[in-house]
Amino acid sequence: MKKIELLAPAGDLEKLKIAVDYGADAVYFGGELFSLRAGAGNLSLEDMKEGISYAHSKGVKCHLTLNIFPHNDDIEPLREYIKELSAVKPDAFIVSDPAVIMMLKQEMPECEIHLSTQANMTNYLTGEFWRRQGVSRIVLARELTLDEISCIRESLADDVEIECFAHGAMCISYSGRCLLSNFMTGRDANRGACAHPCRYKYRLEEEKRPGEYWPIEEDSRGTYIMNSKDLCMLEHIDDLHKAGVSSLKIEGRMKSIFYVAHVIKAYRQAIDSYYDNPEGWKPDPELMSEMCKASHREFTTGFYYSSPGSEGQNYLTSSYTRDYSFTGLVKSYDPETGFAVVEQRNKMNRGDTVEVFGPEGTWFTQVIDEMYNEEGEMIDSAPHPQQILRIKMIQPVAESWMMRKENR
Repeated sequence: MKKIELLAPAGDLEKLKIAVDYGADAVYFGGELFSLRAGAGNLSLEDMKEGISYAHSKGVKCHLTLNIFPHNDDIEPLREYIKELSAVKPDAFIVSDPAVIMMLKQEMPECEIHLSTQANMTNYLTGEFWRRQGVSRIVLARELTLDEISCIRESLADDVEIECFAHGAMCISYSGRCLLSNFMTGRDANRGACAHPCRYKYRLEEEKRPGEYWPIEEDSRGTYIMNSKDLCMLEHIDDLHKAGVSSLKIEGRMKSIFYVAHVIKAYRQAIDSYYDNPEGWKPDPELMSEMCKASHREFTTGFYYSSPGSEGQNYLTSSYTRDYSFTGLVKSYDPETGFAVVEQRNKMNRGDTVEVFGPEGTWFTQVIDEMYNEEGEMIDSAPHPQQILRIKMIQPVAESWMMRKENR
């Protein structure tokens, strides 16, 4: 039984390495040009080479996004950029636009092409069309049910894989093809610069009563009419496998390494436990609890089981739930002394109770008793961003472990 691939977001080189360390089978990332996440850190050509080398050393594949919808003045710069990317050698390109596929085939005839969800692939006949264009994997539109996915899988040739989003922010527009950002702010979502106006708070203003604002619902706070809940399929790995999904995609190239670590770790454990015992598998509530220690909105299963309707929306707020703060990233550990070198990510104090966790799912709680700065001085507080510290650990840790503190 072939395992579903766990595909993780990598908004920059650090996130790529964390995703690899915490259990991803593959990562996807954008370059500095022609990616649909202009606000993410993204990777330079040198970053890509380093990241791909690091991932490949751990047996992890790398997918590069070129899923912009190019305008006329993008074509020649894009062609030149593709020539530069030929030296990087990612495992696959994620593409939306036929022109980009054509240019990739001209410059890199043997490259593997994955069709982005932006292409709105919703039926098996369109899937066959894209197969004939050389596409080897299709990232299905997020608006499909599991029954529809099963039908597409049964009708497609075996050499075409199906990838589906399993977790993360949901776009209110059809497969993410939105004009609202461009209309309101001049930032084109389909060229990587979305301002996320779907998360704004809206009220009505009647044209003859300027300055008088009315809530769209009968609520004095107004309403977030386009604010979707976050997708979460952690407890439905079995159904995704049975539908014939080859790869589970986690959204979040603009998320923090803290978020990436929690989500990838949880899905890694859920996937592994399912394949260890597919007949008797049941969701582990502890995994959901652990994953929720990273920031998140309320969860929905999206369109997988039926149209979500109002249950998929959060009309009250666009805020995240943040029960824990990311306080530190372990850079190294000395087993002889029990001290870890930690890069501060949020303020922590001597006497704080923290949880320390790593990629394997293990974690422990300890009080920070001994904390030193780079000069070797004992300090009571670490308020400076990315301050380098030495902290005594009560159990062994390793590079890329993290520290978190409950928000009270």
